[in-house]
Amino acid sequence: MSSLNFNLQEMMTVAASRMLAADDVCFVGIGLPSAAANLARLTHAENIKLIYESGTLDTKPKTLPLSIGDGELSDTALSVISVPEMFRYWLQGGKIRTGFLGAAQVDRFANINTTVIGPYDAPKVRLPGAGGAPLIASHCQRVLITLRHSKRAFVEQLDFITSVGFYEGGNSREELGLRGQGPVMVITDLGILEPDPISRELVLTHLHPGVSVEQVITATGWPLKIDADLKTTPAPTAEELYLLRELNARTQEAYAPDGLST
Repeated sequence: MSSLNFNLQEMMTVAASRMLAADDVCFVGIGLPSAAANLARLTHAENIKLIYESGTLDTKPKTLPLSIGDGELSDTALSVISVPEMFRYWLQGGKIRTGFLGAAQVDRFANINTTVIGPYDAPKVRLPGAGGAPLIASHCQRVLITLRHSKRAFVEQLDFITSVGFYEGGNSREELGLRGQGPVMVITDLGILEPDPISRELVLTHLHPGVSVEQVITATGWPLKIDADLKTTPAPTAEELYLLRELNARTQEAYAPDGLST
């Protein structure tokens, strides 16, 4: 294990950032996906093109955006286009390689819920909702998902399917007529899960340093399958940790009460 000190949140963000290619075109969700995508841009993927739902193309934010409407995105974008053009021409036109999404809940077939916890008509919690996520999950060439690992998040049955992953498994995604590979990886603060090529059920393929198989099983709401060739995720490097912490520090400073513009 690396002698560097890091926490599981940092490990998750670093691991997720590494899944983006140097020349990727990535449709980025707010929150954990945004942190990972911008870390990738600052490390190994300086030529990556980051696209946000508000219509910002090839944006290079110095701080992490609080929402898709954050001025930092348009201020640092190469171009800003209309939302209809973003979805109709760029996304539905198949021009975006990677969709990077967060989730409140995910099931064994990588379907995502960001709508409600509990019954739809009388929910315990009303979540932010779908936004563009269903189209991102349907039309990007591949999808990455990142979220914290717990039984509340990794559930046997979703309270609501907001964005389709592999639906009921097997060929059911293709039978719905959805494009692209679907989710290729779910990156959590405990490890990495990937879909089985036949059943499309998520399988634990990587454990983060210091995490046990039992921890992941306990934090999963279904009988989790473990890859026979289970690997350990490489620990963050000094450069990755430095750049991630600098990014987080700039963001906190920019949005601290004393730093807010009036």
